[in-house]
Amino acid sequence: MAKPGPKPQKHVSTEWTPDLAYAVGLIATDGCLSKDGRHIDFTSKDRDLVSTFRKCLGLENRIGRKVSGFTGHNNYYRVQFGDVHFYQWLRGLGLGPRKSKTISALQLPDEYFFGFLRGCFDGDGSIRAYWDPRWRHSYMFYIQFVSASYPYLQWLQQTIARLTGAIGRIQPSNKAHQLAFAKHGTRTIFARMFPNIGIPYLKRKYLKAQSIFRTDMRHSSIHE
Repeated sequence: MAKPGPKPQKHVSTEWTPDLAYAVGLIATDGCLSKDGRHIDFTSKDRDLVSTFRKCLGLENRIGRKVSGFTGHNNYYRVQFGDVHFYQWLRGLGLGPRKSKTISALQLPDEYFFGFLRGCFDGDGSIRAYWDPRWRHSYMFYIQFVSASYPYLQWLQQTIARLTGAIGRIQPSNKAHQLAFAKHGTRTIFARMFPNIGIPYLKRKYLKAQSIFRTDMRHSSIHE
């Protein structure tokens, strides 16, 4: 009888922490699990985000460049690493190859859900604001999460509602569905995603959100 081969080496810890939860959120949005059962790739236009991802997982792999398949421009940053144990752990959460349209509910502890959601926001999420022309002095804003998988957004919608009471709406699309929350829901979600500043986050998006909140507070105080 042949002896079993050596067990896969652990490189990335799978013990839940705020950093790990955030990195899983980034993988769920902008990450890729290779079909080889070993390699994980994270790609973004934002080098700071790739650097933060690498730091969250304790990686020392080099950050490289990647050419866009649409524009042909070398304007993406990426980090790729091999870790069979971590790969299998991600599969156990519900992530897998070609996940963009197949991802659905993930197996995450509630305690780390909003760290995960912050990673989703910094990956494919956004916050937008506008003056509503239908009502004078009406300043509106909303947070939005995007995915090609409708069941995944349904899971996000239901989990956020269960943990915060915030109700979001899903706008179906042929390309990417959108889950959005109005002003009150946006503030509620942000308060849970950013309990303090000693956590990983993308500074650019955080500062944009804070600017929107300040504008809303100034506007509200003027028209009270």
